[in-house]
Amino acid sequence: MKLNKLSVVFCVVVLLLGSGDISVLCEEEELIKMTTAKPLLGGVHDCRGSRNSVEIESLARFAVQEHNKHENTLLEFARVLKVKEQVVAGKLYHLTLEAIDAGKKKIYEAKVWVKPWMNFKELQEFKHAGDVPSFTSSDLGVKRGH
Repeated sequence: MKLNKLSVVFCVVVLLLGSGDISVLCEEEELIKMTTAKPLLGGVHDCRGSRNSVEIESLARFAVQEHNKHENTLLEFARVLKVKEQVVAGKLYHLTLEAIDAGKKKIYEAKVWVKPWMNFKELQEFKHAGDVPSFTSSDLGVKRGH
């Protein structure tokens, strides 16, 4: 089975861009279906590492420190709730984190841009996303379903 040159080029381009499903007609007019599991380049997707990894916690602490420095506040980092990443010129990490502000837990969303080959790290965005209830079951050591 032979693919014409245009079909091959099209397949390669679409595969490199990470599209979900591709259908290509062959010279023999047979339908070949190829699928990939790659995320779309430049798209935001779940981070491959654990949200509790040392690297991710370090980025979240950096975000809080930078926010404190620029806004003259005293937020205290508590924990990372969620992390997504986006491949740009480097990586842009989308962090949802919990921090303590004047004794109250609050949720913040931060974006940190990292270019490791340049030893570059920059806080792009930091915003309040909501308040946390005073006590949660995890604060009390209670496991759900027990």
